[in-house]
Amino acid sequence: MTALAVEGGRLALGGRTVLDGIDLTFNGPGLTGVIGPNGAGKTTLLRCLASLTKPDGGNVLVDGQAIGSLRPQERARRIGYLAQSPILHWPLTVGRLVALGRLPHLAPWAHPGKADRAAIDRALASTDLTDLVDRRAHTLSGGEFARALLARVIAGEPATILADEPTAALDPLHRLRILDLFRHLADSGHLIVIVLHDLTLALRFCDRVVLMNQGRIEADGPPDTIADDPALSRTFGVAFAKPTWQGHDLLLPWRPEAQP
Repeated sequence: MTALAVEGGRLALGGRTVLDGIDLTFNGPGLTGVIGPNGAGKTTLLRCLASLTKPDGGNVLVDGQAIGSLRPQERARRIGYLAQSPILHWPLTVGRLVALGRLPHLAPWAHPGKADRAAIDRALASTDLTDLVDRRAHTLSGGEFARALLARVIAGEPATILADEPTAALDPLHRLRILDLFRHLADSGHLIVIVLHDLTLALRFCDRVVLMNQGRIEADGPPDTIADDPALSRTFGVAFAKPTWQGHDLLLPWRPEAQP
């Protein structure tokens, strides 16, 4: 079982506290959604968990081992990270872009083998990109490009995936398909932690929701518990409507309240 934890995580950027004594443990498998207003520290938390940003204080552990003690290639095999607004510097085809996800599994200068190509094909199919494999990635729409970047992460077959707003640029159909894919990965034994702004999707797909504000954890628990927690409205400064549609609970921002 994969476990990822941050103990006493603290970080200040530009004189502003971004993480303020974060204690969180993610025991896989499962799908956790991290929610909160802009500037709450969600992206910074994911970057620390991925060892892309080093906290000023505290520890990040992978299966009880300090993340900094892992070799970069080993860390990349175990943890996949999908950034919110990545930049593509080369005019790669979709197939070559997704193939980059296999680099942690290859020796220097080695070519992908049969198992690598199979993993790439599965990643393309799971993100509905097989027909675009020969397209230049820079010619894709924003949503197609977002799916290609996710396919690159999936191709690496990491046990843990950290994704920062993976549905932000997607249309409603692909938003549902991507969250269905994350749900399937979690049910198949992966540990998934994603930042979400759509609270209804978090309520529907996640096993656990972590609510952040101003670098602190305001609430942490099952989605239905978080939906009824007064901290939700207090944190967002919004009164939420909680209708039910075909047996599914929804969580909709209804009206502004006093600023948090």
